[in-house]
Amino acid sequence: MAKILVIDDERSIRAVLKEILMDDEQHHVEEAMDGFEGLNLFTSNDFDLVISDVRMPKIDGLEFMKRAKLLKPEIPIIILSANANVDLAIDAVKQGAFDYLAKPPNLNKLLQMVRAALEVNGNSKNKSSTNINASKQKPSGLQEMIGQGVALEFIKQTIDKVAPTNARVLITGENGSGKELVAQWLHAKSNRNTAPFIEVNCAAIPTELIESELFGHEKGSFTSAVKQRIGKFESADGGTLFLDEIGDMSLSAQAKVLRALQEGKITRVGGEKDISVNVRVIAATNKDLLKEVEDKNFRLDLYHRLSVIVIKVPSLNNRREDIPELVNAFLAQVSKDLQVPEKKITAEAITALQAKNWTGNIRELHNVVERLVILGEAIISLQDVQKFVD
Repeated sequence: MAKILVIDDERSIRAVLKEILMDDEQHHVEEAMDGFEGLNLFTSNDFDLVISDVRMPKIDGLEFMKRAKLLKPEIPIIILSANANVDLAIDAVKQGAFDYLAKPPNLNKLLQMVRAALEVNGNSKNKSSTNINASKQKPSGLQEMIGQGVALEFIKQTIDKVAPTNARVLITGENGSGKELVAQWLHAKSNRNTAPFIEVNCAAIPTELIESELFGHEKGSFTSAVKQRIGKFESADGGTLFLDEIGDMSLSAQAKVLRALQEGKITRVGGEKDISVNVRVIAATNKDLLKEVEDKNFRLDLYHRLSVIVIKVPSLNNRREDIPELVNAFLAQVSKDLQVPEKKITAEAITALQAKNWTGNIRELHNVVERLVILGEAIISLQDVQKFVD
């Protein structure tokens, strides 16, 4: 059990983070409503980790971090911000943040960051709980793969065959089609499921930071690198590293990933020492990587290393037979999340949804169902679909 300080001026965010960190991860959590109160608690207590918002009254998150790092530079700090600003992310990491996450936070990603930060900080209590709560190393809140269509059944069968092996997998498909869920199930059904599942969204990380994110860096390797940082390859040692949107990775980082796959070794930015890593890499992309190879944006040798097994996730337009089951599952889930009585939907409304062009795939369908639950009648009708769905 670790001692974590959560600083945020939004009571609802503090409540959600406290609940998941205490109930799911068994950590002790202290709260502060602004940077000034947070700094007082930080000064007078021994915390293992801090999670802080950026925009707060009195003292903002970056100023808090600056002062906190002067007092206890070894304590990792995860920064949250409602403003998904790339420059802000760069500034936060350069000033010493362990990691950065946009609000509202993806709780699965946040828990991954928390575990990695505590591991880096050498939190012995957190490490000792790893074996006791081994199942929690699975992706938090792992969802079922909903549907009985031929395409989805083939994917499920492929996962069952491939997961127990260490074969690298390349998952392809449109945005929102469920590539991340496939990766999570590959890990959950693997022999590595008691070790970390670490996700890196290559498209969301600035080019200047991707190598530090993947391989870590040594103290002093660049301006404001005030301490050593462990990268995602090391954090995923013994487990699975999911490289999402790998088609957006820089060629420089691709070369280092290739070496890690070939030799099982990485080198931190600014370091000289080779570090052995035992990581299963699963990659995903919405791009045609062979076309990217032709355009000299992607390495052919890396493509062949990643694509031992290729799983193609179909678009929702190509699995319309699964829409009724997906809609009913989302109705139950959304109603529960919104704490409202579960709504039903007519057959005519389902048929109308099946006829729609789903450019955003399953993610778009979930958003539409949420909209219908909020705006529609107790029994969602064809008229509700016609009125509230574009």
